[in-house]
Amino acid sequence: MQRLTQQQLVTLIVLTVVWGFNWPVMKQGVSVFPPLSFRALSILLGIPVLGLALVLLKVPFRVPRRHWPELALLTVSNMLIWHVCIILAVKALSSGRAAILGYTMPIFSALIGAMVFSAVMSKRTWLGVAAAALGVSLLLWHEFTGLAGRPGAVALALFAAAVWALGTQLLRRSKIGLPTLTLSFWMTVAAGLVLSVLAAVFERDQWQVPSAPAAWSIGYNAVLIFGYAHAAWFYLARSLPPVASTLSVMFIPVLGVFSGALWLGEVLNWQDWAAVLLMVIAIASVLWPAKETA
Repeated sequence: MQRLTQQQLVTLIVLTVVWGFNWPVMKQGVSVFPPLSFRALSILLGIPVLGLALVLLKVPFRVPRRHWPELALLTVSNMLIWHVCIILAVKALSSGRAAILGYTMPIFSALIGAMVFSAVMSKRTWLGVAAAALGVSLLLWHEFTGLAGRPGAVALALFAAAVWALGTQLLRRSKIGLPTLTLSFWMTVAAGLVLSVLAAVFERDQWQVPSAPAAWSIGYNAVLIFGYAHAAWFYLARSLPPVASTLSVMFIPVLGVFSGALWLGEVLNWQDWAAVLLMVIAIASVLWPAKETA
């Protein structure tokens, strides 16, 4: 398994913190603001932040026309479906449990890689997938009864995770020879435009001036999620093997669960604590350096 460079490790740590804390932030936002509009506004405000990064780093904006079809597929699979489905799921579920369902993505990614792309997976990798799956199951232990009353939200979150997993595999195998920041910028722009249309069609009668909690949540998402986190994730997804990049972020839902408990008062059980250990095992199974053979 590929060893992380210092830059990849720092990116992973910052990404984990930013994305992990965002689950209760999103829950707070969509509790007082229409979900699609919340997401669209966050993206639109985040685009200038991401664009400024391209300017300062002198990264080109131009994408040759021949790459547009593949870029559209990457946008749909990595951003559009994920953001529409997961924000609606967060509205209906607790922030921690929505995070857990969303981060079944690494499990889907490993299975898609093995079954669709004939990826060779070591025993240690399968151990990581199994540990992650068991961790998710434990975290959902007390939710099965409650989730039964919200099958639509559960299905949306799982569908979002599966499509995002496919998108991660496609991104890793993309033949577009452009900087990751360039791809991230245009995927964000396209997703923002489509979400704006959806928000106008379905939520226009609910539009209002954001309250202070909604405005803070939108600002967090604009700057840290769409201005930084997605670009950071695409960098990891393109530079690491798919299984390593996906299982390496498995601590994000754990952070989401515990931050939701502290911030929003969501109840924790022993399964939550056991899942922490399992997520650590999943991460170590793909990121811990293997012994070099003589």
